[in-house]
Amino acid sequence: MITRVLFYLIGLFILSFGVSLTIKSNLGAGAWDALNVGLSETIGLTVGSWVFIVGIILIIVNAFLGKKKPDYLAVITIFLVGTFIDFVLLFLLKAWLPVDMIVRFIALLGGVVALSLGIAIYLQAKFPLVPIDNLMVSLQERFHIKLMTAKTIGEILALIFAFIFKGPIGIGTLIITFGIGPMIQVFFPSVERVYKKLRHES
Repeated sequence: MITRVLFYLIGLFILSFGVSLTIKSNLGAGAWDALNVGLSETIGLTVGSWVFIVGIILIIVNAFLGKKKPDYLAVITIFLVGTFIDFVLLFLLKAWLPVDMIVRFIALLGGVVALSLGIAIYLQAKFPLVPIDNLMVSLQERFHIKLMTAKTIGEILALIFAFIFKGPIGIGTLIITFGIGPMIQVFFPSVERVYKKLRHES
């Protein structure tokens, strides 16, 4: 259980750090992150607060789509992600504002790598998923479509709302949208081997 909790917490922190880097790059955040930033700048509250609020809404939507009870435990996951993102943006990286284009691209790519690695790590624990990931599964099961199609629908919906709330959409958004999946596939087998080894030793 200790190994599971550690992978869960470390994975979510690395994921959140990656999200924060993509936002700081100012080249365009992922669709859902762009929505959260747009909501923060348009309405107020922190980005992490909107991660939590949008997550709660998605938990309700997922329950409706799946015709089942809401995944209450997922509240813990989105609370942690929201808290970690605020910690990184408001404390760790508060004074850092990359201006040079090369540095911004490095921040963006570093964010994509960290985001993918974090997801690969936190998935090992098999604790409640981030509601965004659950939305993909809920859409797939409700409408009997492919997971990739469901993922695309979710991303398009987020992009529409991000556009409405003037979120940071740009070249980075495309890189994140098409780069995350393959990067997770790169990290997942290695992380899984380490996780199983640690579980076996403990």
